[in-house]
Amino acid sequence: MNKNRENIKRCTVLLLSLIDLLILTGIYGAFWFAQFYPAVRMRRQAYGNVVYYTEGLKFYLRGHLLILFIYLALLWFFLSTYRGLRIGYLKAMDLFFSQIFAIGIVNVLTYFQTSLMRNWVMPVLPYVMMTVAELAATLLWILFADAIYRHIFPPKRLLLIYGDHPVEEICRKFATRKDKYTITDMVHISEGEEEICRRYAGGGYDAMVIWDVPTTRRNLLLKYCYGRNIRIYTSPKISDVLISGSEQLHLFDTPIFLIREQPIRVELLAVKRLADILLSLLLIVLTSPIMLITALAVYFYDRGPVIYRQLRCTRDMKEFYILKFRSMRTDAEKDGVARLAEKHDARITPVGRFIRSVRIDELPQLFNILKGEMSFIGPRPERPEKIAEYLETMPEFAFRTQVKAGLAGYAQVYGKYNTTPYDKLKLDLTYIENYSFWLDLKLMLLTLKILFTPDATEGVDADQNKPQKDEGETNA
Repeated sequence: MNKNRENIKRCTVLLLSLIDLLILTGIYGAFWFAQFYPAVRMRRQAYGNVVYYTEGLKFYLRGHLLILFIYLALLWFFLSTYRGLRIGYLKAMDLFFSQIFAIGIVNVLTYFQTSLMRNWVMPVLPYVMMTVAELAATLLWILFADAIYRHIFPPKRLLLIYGDHPVEEICRKFATRKDKYTITDMVHISEGEEEICRRYAGGGYDAMVIWDVPTTRRNLLLKYCYGRNIRIYTSPKISDVLISGSEQLHLFDTPIFLIREQPIRVELLAVKRLADILLSLLLIVLTSPIMLITALAVYFYDRGPVIYRQLRCTRDMKEFYILKFRSMRTDAEKDGVARLAEKHDARITPVGRFIRSVRIDELPQLFNILKGEMSFIGPRPERPEKIAEYLETMPEFAFRTQVKAGLAGYAQVYGKYNTTPYDKLKLDLTYIENYSFWLDLKLMLLTLKILFTPDATEGVDADQNKPQKDEGETNA
């Protein structure tokens, strides 16, 4: 019954997403025939001071269909990248926020496409009007589709199986998505598999959450649930993340997983470095006016230093000085104690609060990337003293230094500024173990969205400046 329900849910989401794509493509089609194609048909010619228009490109039915298909394909790619089609998975406004970025990028690319076909720049106003129409239509559709989804598929009722660590944190996380999940009961693993199975069978639950349970006990529950088509939610341990990026070998008749001593191959590292050099040079040129204005604003606010240099660690624990525009008072760490920025931190200046919110303070790190001290994508560099502090309770924290530190990373895209160090570690290791050039490209695109996500730059709570113990890893 649950399997059929999930199949129906999947088909419903696909149908709602397809309708969304067709609505957006239909709006583009209306503007294409009314505004863009007539402009493409008239090619601009200039001889000296004389400008006149001649017959341009002429499309028949297949040509028009190709143009519409290209637009549809671009929409699908960027909406999938920004998770703008995850109806029911994301909240309605998060979904709309993702679609803003995807539609914006697609329309900019399409503008240049039609300008090239016309052999002259296209008028901007019709594209602005089309974008506004698309955003209005997709907002209405998202609200309607989300309401349909929530009505047909109420929140899943979950049974939480937990170990010896407190469950308040995971309950709080699930509570942020009460539109999708409801933890209706909890059972400690010490009650035994038989009691847990009996409780699940008689409770009418939709799924089971296995959280912080020793590996041996967890495996029994996984096999029980898998054999009975029960959906499972579980947080991976470090060992699970390492295995997830392994390569399957077929040397003989027994499956073998290979976990390499160097997670990223040398040829991929060479391509990654070349991309870092070219892209950092380009962005330094493009953002130089922004960096100049920011430097003047930081200096004239309190006449203090413009650039803040701080010792950080990159690959193999090699130390370097990271560069940032100063966002805090000059005496922010006069006691010499390294602390993460906290919520409503009084040390942050008004100028600093703005440049942190839009990540302008990170722009000088383009020079760190050009020098080879950092990469565009990778684990964020930590201070040596913070790493030493984390290593006392999380020896696995050293694993993230197998690759070069990054300006942005997996943990920044899928986590938050105030995500716990242990969860950030698992996210960083997920990136390292599953590295590819396309993953870097995807994370670069997603980083554009993160720049405008408030909770991605939100400070930590005071107690999050302390490292946290590995959740059950010692039992693995």
